[in-house]
Formats: sequence, structure tokens, C-alpha cells
Amino acid sequence: MSNREHIWVIDDDRSIRWVLERTLSRAGIEVTSFASAAEALQALEQDVPDALMTDIRMPGMDGLEMLGRLQRDHPELPVIIMTAHSDLESAVSAYQGGAFEYLPKPFDVDDAVSLVHRACQLRRERGREAPQDTEKTPEIIGEAPAMQEVFRAIGRLSRSNITVLINGESGTGKELVAHALHRHSPRAHMPFIALNTAAIPKDLLESELFGHEKGAFTGAQSARRGRFEQADGGTLFLDEIGDMPAELQTRLLRVLADGEFYRVGGHLPVKVDVRIIAATHQNLESRVKDGLFREDLFHRLNVIRIHVPSLRERRQDIPLLLNHFLGLAAAELNVERKAPLPEVQEYLSTLDWPGNVRQLENLCRWLTVMASGREIHMNDLPAELHERSSSGEISDWEDGLAQWAEQELARGNSALLEQATPAFERIMIRAAMKKTGGRRQDAARLLGWGRNTLTRKINELHMDEGQDTP
Repeated sequence: MSNREHIWVIDDDRSIRWVLERTLSRAGIEVTSFASAAEALQALEQDVPDALMTDIRMPGMDGLEMLGRLQRDHPELPVIIMTAHSDLESAVSAYQGGAFEYLPKPFDVDDAVSLVHRACQLRRERGREAPQDTEKTPEIIGEAPAMQEVFRAIGRLSRSNITVLINGESGTGKELVAHALHRHSPRAHMPFIALNTAAIPKDLLESELFGHEKGAFTGAQSARRGRFEQADGGTLFLDEIGDMPAELQTRLLRVLADGEFYRVGGHLPVKVDVRIIAATHQNLESRVKDGLFREDLFHRLNVIRIHVPSLRERRQDIPLLLNHFLGLAAAELNVERKAPLPEVQEYLSTLDWPGNVRQLENLCRWLTVMASGREIHMNDLPAELHERSSSGEISDWEDGLAQWAEQELARGNSALLEQATPAFERIMIRAAMKKTGGRRQDAARLLGWGRNTLTRKINELHMDEGQDTP
């Protein structure tokens, strides 16, 4: 197999095909051209390129329809959509269809070459990452509506260098989203540097971020570049930004404003071009109000915000994630993949997962090692996952109600309040009447109503607990 990058170009405009063939060939890229989507789809039965470029408007099948076919049959194949400016809005809105990037016409030939190199690099990275005997998977897994919002945000930001703030609970995959933002940005060929600000001791964090000069402090045997310098031209991901000490917040604000800083012990400014992506599990607005986070820094970081949902907000993705992580664990440990029984999968989909996706991933590793047979049974689950059903304590009723509402909406049901409000009132009235032995006066007091209000509600709800006890 040749190591040359191989790109397919699909455009009914002969002159566009000629320009791309000539330009890309000069850049050492092998090019195959097609005048229609139908021809290319037929050729895909015999061979698959590293990446594919297609026009949107063509006779017969258009580029967006072809994109849908490719996402279904070849999801690992990066697709570059070529579009006239008048088509750009429709193309961007179709990003969730899987386009890797857009190339507006008329395009600069250098931009085209750079874009093709990036697309081919992504394709080869996907090929290395995916086990040969398993189905290829996307970089972030999720079909739930809340995850589709995340994908759309990544798509809208794909041509941007703008600062992004990612918020979500611990273990939801905020760093995965940051990686995806970098991979689909103009900086994809430059470094992605990550730093968890909560994991570095306070007195070392300044040196970690900005570097130090030789002799700046005890133990500084030589000069050292910090994370900002390492990320120059690329992306710096600052995780748990809410825990950053106040004095470093001030220094970070200056870098964001001026694009330059001083190493610890240094006297010459260091200039960098870095895109900042920050993440936190905390409510930064509350920390600003409490005086724990600088308001001006918050506004600098909070240009675009992406919320990564908790696992309980995307329960329908649990079976997908379960299957994915069991496959990864089996490959990692070089053992047979374990398969959960339907009742296990259903039970796991009802849990709250306080540790989110990370907790589910760790469970899959544990089950791959500890489950005795190929099938995972309920009694194979660790004891702590059974505690919820056996403890006898009622879990948070608001979470339960929220789960019910999400399930009803997912089934396409509407007018939920017409169903939920009467049911809620019946439950409360029955509980109060049971507590008081049927005495309405006392039950009304427990509910915070007058006796007449309780009587009216009982009649409206057609309840049978209508008589006081003698």
C-alpha cells in the first residue's frame, strides 16, 4: 500500500477538477476525480480514499445527499464540502451530517492543500486508533439530544479560534470535547496541551503555566518552557479553571489581553499565539459573586459556552457507551468481549451515575476482569450498584420526576402537566390522609391547605378517601 495521501474529488465542473488535480498532485497527493456522486459511490465498492472532496450542487445526487450516504456506510472517511458562498449557510447547518470541513468557492489553492492534508491525517489517525476487528466509532459517542447540541456547537466552531468555556460535571468528557474542538479547528496541525489546574500544587502552578528561568528558585537547574510556550500556535486546555488561585487568575487575564507574559524569574516578555479552551465542573457565576473568581477573567473565558450533559441527562446513550467500553476493555486486556444480559443493560440505564461516563468506563474494565462467564448477569455487578435497589431509602423524587418527564418526551408524549399534576396531588393527599387516619382537618393542615380546599380537591380528583373517621 502506498504511503501517498489519496484524495477523491467530485465536481461536475471540469475546470474545478482540473485545478484541484494539478494543485494537489504538485503537493504530492494522489488525486482521483469524478464528475458525479453516483460514479464515486460505485467506485467506493472497490476502494476507499484517505479523504473526499465534493461539491454541493451537482446534477443527480447532490453533495449533501452523498454526505449522508457516506456517514452511513463509511463514517471514518473525512468529507470536505466545496460550496459557493450562497450555499454556505445550508452547508454549515448540515455539519451534523458529518462534514469534516468546508471549502468556500472561489478558494485559495494553498488553503485547499492544507485542508486536504489535515483530512488525510485524521483518516489515518482513525485507522490507527480503531482495532482492526471492531467497528469504527466516532470520537465522541452520543445519540441523545443533549449530545447532539454538543456536536452542533463543535461544528459551528470548526473554522474558529475563539475562546470556549466547557462546563459539566466531573467525568462527563469535557477533555474529549476540547480535543474535538482542537481537531476540527484551523490549529489542528499544531500542539494541543492540557493542564488540570486543580491537580498542580499552588506554588508550582505558575511555573507550570509560564515556565521559569534558570536559578529562578531552589531546584530550577535550567530554564524551562511552560505550557503556554508549548502550546504556541495551538490550543491550551485549562481544566478545572474554577480552582485557579487568585494571583494566577490575574496573570492569566494579562496573557489573554496582551498575548505575552514573563517566565518566573524572567525579565523579557514572551509572546505567544494560543487558543484557550477552559473547563470547570463549578458554577463560575456563583464563584464570581462569592469573590473567588475574577469577573473580568470570567467574561474573557465565557465567550462561547458548551455544556456537556451528565450521564443521567443522556440515559439513552448508556447501552452505546456500555458496548463501546466493553469492547475497549476486551482489546486492552486481550480477552473475549463480555456481553451484558438485557436486564443488566436495562438496570444500568436507570442508575444515576454520579461519576458519569468515567464511572461507566471503569465499571466495564472491572466487569471484563471479574465477570466469570462471557455473559454479564445481575449478580456480576459490584455490590455498590445494588445498594440503590436494596437500601429501602427513597432516592431524590425530583430526579425521579425528571427521568419520567424525559422518558415521556422521548416517547413523543405531550401535555405532561395534565397527567403529572393530578397524579402528584393524589399521592400527596393519600399520604396525608393515611398519616391522619382519614381526618380531613388534620390532613389539610399537613398539606398546608384549608379543609374546604382539601374537600374540593378530593371531589375534583374523584378520590375515594372522602370520609372522616368517626
